[in-house]
Amino acid sequence: MPEKPIAFALNPDLDGMALARKYADLGRVQINDFLVAEAAEALHLALRARSDWVQLVNSGDKVFELSRPARDAMATNQRAVLDDAVYAGARSGFQYRYESIRVPDDAAARAASSDPLAHFATWLSKGEARDLLRTVTGAEAITFADAQATAYAPGDFLTAHDDDVAGKRRHAAYVFGLTPVWRPEWGGLLLFHDGDGTAMNGFSPVHNTLNLFRVPQVHSVTEVTRAAAYRRYSITGWLRSSAG
Repeated sequence: MPEKPIAFALNPDLDGMALARKYADLGRVQINDFLVAEAAEALHLALRARSDWVQLVNSGDKVFELSRPARDAMATNQRAVLDDAVYAGARSGFQYRYESIRVPDDAAARAASSDPLAHFATWLSKGEARDLLRTVTGAEAITFADAQATAYAPGDFLTAHDDDVAGKRRHAAYVFGLTPVWRPEWGGLLLFHDGDGTAMNGFSPVHNTLNLFRVPQVHSVTEVTRAAAYRRYSITGWLRSSAG
């Protein structure tokens, strides 16, 4: 954890109306240099220093959580069996594997937390940040952002899905990139799919860039290759409205 809170602030040069026009045309937009540079770098360093990452792996509707110590304790053959199951699931269904640190939705829990991730989610849910997100998406009903940190290591991926879950009141999804050095050849690309499942457009995980896209919209994250020199760090979530 950092010794003092990170001072989150928008890049003052962002043009909300220009971004809104792009979003209206395509249903998605990439907002470069979203935060002031010092805040983005501090958040990146905070994520790299964390040891409480939990690997999430699904099997159909079931989700399994594995801490780093638990994975380190696995025998070689156990890891091989898990890898085989993950790749088998990706051949024809919805499958994912990546590391996560979750942020509570509850405002009181966020306020009581010293976690910079909770502070970021709170900041994103009000004031200048929420105003900008409402302007860009055209969704004045947005009241808060949920959040989780994600880290994709070599072999991690997320297959195609559209984020449309009944009752969640999701207006848009976001992926905030926090890896200063990344090559597209390393994978980890956010891809958008057309009606027949063919990838039609994609974003590389550029540092301090907020990828924002309308829900529902079919998308995936390509597998990170063994050539990647770093984990693909980001904060992801949805911009939602309250009930009623």
